[in-house]
Amino acid sequence: MCTNHPVVLTRGLPLRVVRTLNSKSPIILFPSEAVPNDAKHASALRLRFGDDLEREFELHSGEKRLTRVRLTLCLGLLMAIGFGILDVSAVTSFAGAVWANASVLLIMAILGAAIAVTQRRDGLTHYLKIAEAMAIGLGLVAALGELFAGAISGPVTMTRVMLVVLYSYHLLGLRFWQAVRANAIIFLCCGVIGYHAGLSVGALATTLFALALVNAVGATLCFHIEREQRAHFMERRLLVATASRDGLTALNNRRRFDEHLSTVWPLAQRDGVPLALLLVDIDFFKAYNDWYGHQAGDECIQKVAAAMRDAARRPLDFTARYGGEEFAVILYNASRAYVTDTAAQIHKNIAALALPHGNSQAAKRVTVSIGIAHVVPSLHRSAQGFVQLADQSLYQAKEEGRDRSVSNNTAYDSLKTGIFRINRRA
Repeated sequence: MCTNHPVVLTRGLPLRVVRTLNSKSPIILFPSEAVPNDAKHASALRLRFGDDLEREFELHSGEKRLTRVRLTLCLGLLMAIGFGILDVSAVTSFAGAVWANASVLLIMAILGAAIAVTQRRDGLTHYLKIAEAMAIGLGLVAALGELFAGAISGPVTMTRVMLVVLYSYHLLGLRFWQAVRANAIIFLCCGVIGYHAGLSVGALATTLFALALVNAVGATLCFHIEREQRAHFMERRLLVATASRDGLTALNNRRRFDEHLSTVWPLAQRDGVPLALLLVDIDFFKAYNDWYGHQAGDECIQKVAAAMRDAARRPLDFTARYGGEEFAVILYNASRAYVTDTAAQIHKNIAALALPHGNSQAAKRVTVSIGIAHVVPSLHRSAQGFVQLADQSLYQAKEEGRDRSVSNNTAYDSLKTGIFRINRRA
């Protein structure tokens, strides 16, 4: 393949080419079994990911976006104050001054309320719920102030409305389609307000034409900026996904397992929900390698990995290659029945492979042993001890003859070895 793009390769499964939104971006070659569903649609020109990926995108850009929004809201306040000062000297009639300054005060009130919302906990989440309506409100207030003040004391320029349009496209933190909807409503309302304010047909047409041009410029720039943001996010996500994949099986690797466990353990503590870990080991795998060769051993690991992936398919189920012939499955907020069913499904899937193993003492085919830890994390326990509990269950499964699952549930309260208990100073 001849290309000028940087290429990221994986091995072990048929490859699928994933091109990102930006034509200058790298081409990512993923195992076709390993491509995240949302990443498969990364080349679409829609400025919208699937629900899960969209939430991840919002979280990824959230803190920087919130900081930028706070700054631009303060900038908007300063602009409104500046227009208020100019109105005092520029408006020639009392009625025009009232309309102009009332609109400035309303704009300042809207911006001030928005700044207050961003200071709350989860400020971006609360702000985004009102941002689109706020943009519409700013546009309508500016239009009313301009049109009525202009009708009373001078020509209508719509300068403030045009600034609000550009402001909402680029500074209010709105996504492209939100900004388009808000400004389409502002445009229509400006036509209605201008008509009722008594503008001539020519003046109204000129005003709306200028407003349409500003919208076109703002929308075009906003579209390309957001498209670039999403492209960069997807490139980063795909590259991170590549780095966190095991090259042979396309499952998550050990580093990604450690990261995921360190994330879900405190979450389960906070939410008070059970967490399950299944450690899965291929029985007598060294004997399998000695009997069939390492090439066959690699193929066996790949097939077992595929069977593992098919057994744990909930959105929050996590499967990784833990090391060598050992795999790990983390199940968040899983009932004991679901954990048991998942282990049984893994055994069923492995049996369905019907891979012969002439050097096994457990069966004449490839089998696995599964050690299960299923606990509700508490503050005086550690994630490392959680892994130790599953490891002890796996050891017990092997001691009892292999090709079985063992769940050591009572050990969570009594286990004192290793680092299962976090040492605390009195």
